[in-house]
Amino acid sequence: MNAVWEKFCADLLEVGKVLEDEIVPQDPLTQAEGVRYLSRLLRYGTINCVEYTDPRWPQFSSAPNPNMMTKIGADNPDNVYMRANISGKYNYRIIGTRGTVPLITFGSRVNRYHIDGTMLQTGDLHIHDLEVDENGRFEFIASVDKPAEGAWLPLAPDSNLISVRQTHQDRRNEVIGDLTIECLNPDGEFVPLSPEEIGERLTKSVGIVKGMAETFLEWSRKFQPHTNEIFDWGQDYFQDAGGDPTIFYFHGYWKLAEDEAWVIETEVPNCEYFNFVLQNFWVESLDYNRTNIYINNHTAKLNDDGTMTIVVAAKDPGYGNWIDTDSHAEGTWALRWIKADSHPIPTSKVVKI
Repeated sequence: MNAVWEKFCADLLEVGKVLEDEIVPQDPLTQAEGVRYLSRLLRYGTINCVEYTDPRWPQFSSAPNPNMMTKIGADNPDNVYMRANISGKYNYRIIGTRGTVPLITFGSRVNRYHIDGTMLQTGDLHIHDLEVDENGRFEFIASVDKPAEGAWLPLAPDSNLISVRQTHQDRRNEVIGDLTIECLNPDGEFVPLSPEEIGERLTKSVGIVKGMAETFLEWSRKFQPHTNEIFDWGQDYFQDAGGDPTIFYFHGYWKLAEDEAWVIETEVPNCEYFNFVLQNFWVESLDYNRTNIYINNHTAKLNDDGTMTIVVAAKDPGYGNWIDTDSHAEGTWALRWIKADSHPIPTSKVVKI
């Protein structure tokens, strides 16, 4: 068994080379956050590749989650992400209570992060499509074949993941839904853990760490030449990484001197939700529990004409919606319109303050 552990450690050591890539800023903060980032990815990888792996007995576990301090791929501070390992070979029943969060979405996916850094969509279901009873309960079936009645989340034969996004507008006062999942047609016998099996799970967990680290490093590589610019990169790029089809995404890179501010002006579409989030180089949201690094449709102040001004700066400039750089000089950012009737592209400029 020592050989299994030594292989795991050697594979993990190799992943650390991402910290030395030519585009990675070498300042102490970015490097320290990079090491922390890899540890967070490893936490995610072991929870979801070593534990809860049998699709016959799935459980919803933590995906990027503020309580577990895992931040991956432009995590939304307002989201509680959940996931369950499944297989298109089986049928599943998901039962839940609604809670009070405004939005809940369910997606079936082919998770290939450990292979090529993608997560392909095979089905989606929105809370508004479900019947919720007087007690706030709902249920639906996830399967390849559509059930005779009731709500349905489609699976493909190669689907291996059900993902959930529960989206707050007011994190302090809203309650998330409670979810359970059951396989309806498990087959075969339970097989105790073997050295071979734990080795495969550990190898897959490192593959997840590597795939995610490399995927979002490439995001920064793509965005960096267009610092402080905003445009639509094409939604397929973000959907292929596991995005929600109800979300229109803007992503990019920012960089500022201490006496500069990045001023963003935008129309605000009719939508169920929007937010702007400031992130570090590793495409992780900054510390939203301690300082104001994001706004949403609940917290944003609009201008008299209904437009919105966002000001990213190290100090409060005294106008617009201030987003604190939180000791960072550069990083990435995200803007989301969810279920919007239009997708206005903001304008921006860098000014001295």
